[in-house]
Amino acid sequence: MNAAIYLDYNATTPVAPEVVAVMLTCLRERFGNPSSTHPFGREAAQTVATARARVAALIGAQADEVVFTGCATEANNLALLGVVSAIEHPAVMGPARQLEEQGWSLTVVPVDGYGRVSPPDIAQALRDDTALVSVMHANNEVGTIQPIAEIARITRERGVLLHTDAAQSAGKIPIDVASLGVDLLTLAGHKFYASKGVGALYVRAKTPIRGISFGADHEHGLRPGTENVAAIAGLGVAAELAQARLSELGANLRARRDQLHALLSAAIPGLTLNGHPDKRLPNTLHVSFPAISGRKLLEHASHIVAASLGSACHSEHDVVSGVLAAMGADAARAAGAVRLSVGAMTTDEDVPRAAKGLIEAWHALLAA
Repeated sequence: MNAAIYLDYNATTPVAPEVVAVMLTCLRERFGNPSSTHPFGREAAQTVATARARVAALIGAQADEVVFTGCATEANNLALLGVVSAIEHPAVMGPARQLEEQGWSLTVVPVDGYGRVSPPDIAQALRDDTALVSVMHANNEVGTIQPIAEIARITRERGVLLHTDAAQSAGKIPIDVASLGVDLLTLAGHKFYASKGVGALYVRAKTPIRGISFGADHEHGLRPGTENVAAIAGLGVAAELAQARLSELGANLRARRDQLHALLSAAIPGLTLNGHPDKRLPNTLHVSFPAISGRKLLEHASHIVAASLGSACHSEHDVVSGVLAAMGADAARAAGAVRLSVGAMTTDEDVPRAAKGLIEAWHALLAA
């Protein structure tokens, strides 16, 4: 398994060494309850405050606008209330469907062949009683980046709240909540080299929002329960690292992604790119291999490449991805789809080796 090249960074990332270090320090030494008033508690509270400031800096927010959660899914559940696009992650679509069952009216906005939402379609879907629009910043499967700022201008004019799930985009492309114009924004720690089990929700000041679980008044009363100091501290360090290396990392990711695409395209006639060719995450390559099953391809190449068909949160069965279906992909294109996502630990040597393994697996399946 260790010999396989990891190309599934959109599913989860390795934890950065700097994150591990601060988490271990917290687990061993900063064990106080942040709500306690004695020195142990004050030290833990300061650790949480430092992490909050670091996460806020990554997205251009104020520290008191950041609410820590157990994961991005919890943050999405906390934020959600109304209108979502057709390619949303299950963490958004799930609570939206739940609200629909409770009597809320849910409008699902279509996407184009690149998986991109049209702002005019959002404008047309808005009603006088629309409470909230939710559109992910970048799609977790094909990597398409959405025109959030354009959508925000529409929702702001109509007095409608806008939420975006930025779990995939954080640490890969710049995020500034003021430029985006969003009221709520979701982050996932394990998508940018922090640990699993921690996320955050940006809540613009004065945005009306209530908690969905009840108990104590932690996190502005929106997320009761004693803070996971170690995971929060790790998230803060990951945010600081992401901000410091964003430009350089983005360029490296794009170069390796494009090299992988070029090698595969040169050897496999009919390879199809899924997602927008330009407005796409710099690390994400979602392609359809012709005449074979993407699942069988990854199984055949598993000793060389560790990748996925799409969202790790979807069913493991051979069903057409909801994202590709929304994009209008036919059955053959959907069946051959594979998501390859590079990351900070992907090396120059990894790319040609991974391409060679995938190409050989494709030829072997065709000959079988």
